[in-house]
Amino acid sequence: MWDDSWTAEAEFHDVVQELKRQGLIRFFGLSLNRREPENGIAALRTGLVDAVQVIYNIFDQAPEDKLFPVCRELNIGVIARVPLDEGSLGGKLTRETRFPEKGWRAHYFNSENLNATLDRVDKLKTILPQGMSLPEMALRFIVSHPDVSTTIVGMRKPEHVRENMAASDAGALDAGLLAALKRHRWDRKPLPWSD
Repeated sequence: MWDDSWTAEAEFHDVVQELKRQGLIRFFGLSLNRREPENGIAALRTGLVDAVQVIYNIFDQAPEDKLFPVCRELNIGVIARVPLDEGSLGGKLTRETRFPEKGWRAHYFNSENLNATLDRVDKLKTILPQGMSLPEMALRFIVSHPDVSTTIVGMRKPEHVRENMAASDAGALDAGLLAALKRHRWDRKPLPWSD
């Protein structure tokens, strides 16, 4: 993950410029930290960065505060990652869900985080429009934002591909639902299990 303290380093500038000059890359992007989406703004202002990848979803809306306005100003692409909040917005997690002990999600979705997350998911389900799935609403929330260029969503089955493409094709959510979803922002405090 990028750290803006590297922005002033000549090596950063020289390498990106040389790779572009040689035609080895056409575009250069940064992946930004989960807890500090604005920790990349100095690099964006160098003119070397063409796109950023950042966690953005119904719960993680912090990139809207400072990052997205700069991306809009500088015409920098935004790739939203973790659109389903590590799976919680996929709609299949329950309070009994357990993951293999050696997997990262067993650590991330420990009982403390799983229960807090599912409390929030349950609240989201109360505003879910009839005929719309939770993952569809989550993906359409992201593609409704005019500063987001694309999103990266994991898909394990062909049916997931079809569902996600249909959500994208359905377009933006209506203004009323978007306003309601803004109230579900969750500015989580970093804890030992969360990073």
